[in-house]
Amino acid sequence: MVSPMNQNRFILHEKEYNEFQSVLKKLLIDSYAKVVFLVDKNGSLLSSAGETGDFDTTSLASLAAGNIAATGGLASLIGEKEFSILFHEGQRDNMHISLVDNRLILVVVFDGRSSIGLVRLRVRRAGEELGRILKAVDETAEREEEGGVIEELTEADIESLFK
Repeated sequence: MVSPMNQNRFILHEKEYNEFQSVLKKLLIDSYAKVVFLVDKNGSLLSSAGETGDFDTTSLASLAAGNIAATGGLASLIGEKEFSILFHEGQRDNMHISLVDNRLILVVVFDGRSSIGLVRLRVRRAGEELGRILKAVDETAEREEEGGVIEELTEADIESLFK
């Protein structure tokens, strides 16, 4: 079993990254969203799909994580464990933010081409798939930890990378 501490930080291999990308692209299309982001709870952007050129993705990821943390504090003040879904409505664009397995943050930006109901439905399905991928990431990490697959880099290895 992967310890809770290790669940906050994980190594994302290319296979799982591509699976995340596939889920985000499907969510983007199925929900008629403008852009979709997958962020870890530390505020690091893991993956995105859609029209990302208009966004400062680093700030967006960091602020989304901060938003989740702040609303977590609000939830505890009223006796709730957490608020797993946040919705922000703007004049042109809307933002749906949700937690995936209490570890990742899924951000969907959409406009009048979509609706909050459709986004919520599609996010629920995408969240289940992302959770399945996360479980596979954890299982891979556990096997690597037990089998000693992760090797330490030597100074010579590091030098050869920068030549």
